[in-house]
Amino acid sequence: MRPTHSHIVIVGAGLSGIIMARSLLSAGQEDLVLLERASEVGGTWRDNTYPGCACDVPSHLYSLSFAPNPDWSRAFSPGGEIQAYVEQVAVDQGVRPLVRFDCEMEEAAWDAVGGLWRLDTSQGELTCDILISAVGGLSEPRIPEIGGLERFRGPVFHSARWNHEFDPSGKRIAVVGTGASAIQIVPALAREVEKIVLFQRTPPWIMPGQDREISGLEKFLFRRFPALQRLVRTAFYWGREAYVLPLLRPWLSRFGRRRALRHLEQSVADRDLRARLTPDYEFGCKRILPSADWYPALASDEVELVSGPAVEVGEDWIAGPDGVAHPVDAIVLCTGFMATDAPIGDWIRGRDGRSLHEVWQGSPVALDATAVAGFPNFFMFTGPNSGLGHTSILIMSEAQAEYITQAISLIAPGSAIEPSPEAQARWREKIDRMSRGTVWVEGGCQSWYLDATGRNATVWPSFAHRFRRRLEHFDPSRYLYFPEARTEAAPERPIAVRR
Repeated sequence: MRPTHSHIVIVGAGLSGIIMARSLLSAGQEDLVLLERASEVGGTWRDNTYPGCACDVPSHLYSLSFAPNPDWSRAFSPGGEIQAYVEQVAVDQGVRPLVRFDCEMEEAAWDAVGGLWRLDTSQGELTCDILISAVGGLSEPRIPEIGGLERFRGPVFHSARWNHEFDPSGKRIAVVGTGASAIQIVPALAREVEKIVLFQRTPPWIMPGQDREISGLEKFLFRRFPALQRLVRTAFYWGREAYVLPLLRPWLSRFGRRRALRHLEQSVADRDLRARLTPDYEFGCKRILPSADWYPALASDEVELVSGPAVEVGEDWIAGPDGVAHPVDAIVLCTGFMATDAPIGDWIRGRDGRSLHEVWQGSPVALDATAVAGFPNFFMFTGPNSGLGHTSILIMSEAQAEYITQAISLIAPGSAIEPSPEAQARWREKIDRMSRGTVWVEGGCQSWYLDATGRNATVWPSFAHRFRRRLEHFDPSRYLYFPEARTEAAPERPIAVRR
């Protein structure tokens, strides 16, 4: 019989959950369990299996510092290869036996009397002393509201829920959206379909793709000399850090902007089409996307671009703002994810019974992007302002894991910690101050980086190494310490350090 109480529960067995579990195991914390709603680890790389799926961060950087892979096949790894890597890491790091598969957390509430978390899951009730959310910001697809979508008789599916039973050969397909998944899907499908009708609300900035096959010699050298691979990773790390400069100082973006426009001009001969593919907002306001085959695909006879969102659907057609009905056999929604309003915000309730969403009121904030005032013994990955627009999110996750591990080492049995409201308020002010003048808030676009109030609640508005340095040492003075969590005693400040 499975235990119904664990000292630590981690929700999600994607890369962040595996990183967290590995960090805790290394620190001697063994009473932990990971809840995974699916039947396999992997998170976003398990869920995204669409044609052309790949990472837009270099392979040697989009991998874990403690688990180098000398056998990446390409400079930018295919999704299936990353998924295989995640599965292997879970085994190698001793994490897989700790995962409770097909177990979805439905609600978690802090029990002020018991001084613990009570979780309702698809496999029954669990309790834990410490709750860690590692569900990820790209776990819940965003389904757009399009009039009549339910009337469509053919397949309708999101890019993150690809219908592999559907054969696109010779079909007419509508693709809604022009984000990161669409720029991979459309070129891959254009080779085998009769027609793609692409609905573009806003054109993205596209840079030339730099993917290539990694040679056998390179793989041999990485296996034979691991230090060489670490050196390559370090070079990619600092090279990518430079990418954030034009995002922090938009006047520097003119160099990237020129390169992107030159790429568009060289790829698309038709002036009208080129004009429709030219963004009218600052370079970097939305995520900059690398692709060598997006523009050639859009310039081909197989793709028809509709400028504007999909607004109406019939039994076998879809229309944009111009009202023209395009007959299609299937609809693919490349419409992103619920990043700032993920459902988990409704599932987790803190000290006063309110959910994360009720506390945040449309504008998420978490101290050090990791913990929230009013939510004792709770930590989260990819929380507010931990996202990146220039490098690997795994850098942030590894920093958060070390931070959380330090914090947990200070939590005495039966006690609780949480950020002080004052420290969290100062952190929010700091983020807002750092965000001023950046392209994300001044770039003239609407993106998923901004919350319902227009704040940057998603992106870390600086270099990744500054985030790592910020979280390198857990600062107990910014937390409240409840020595008797079960009786809800008055907090002490700073928290007592266990010796």
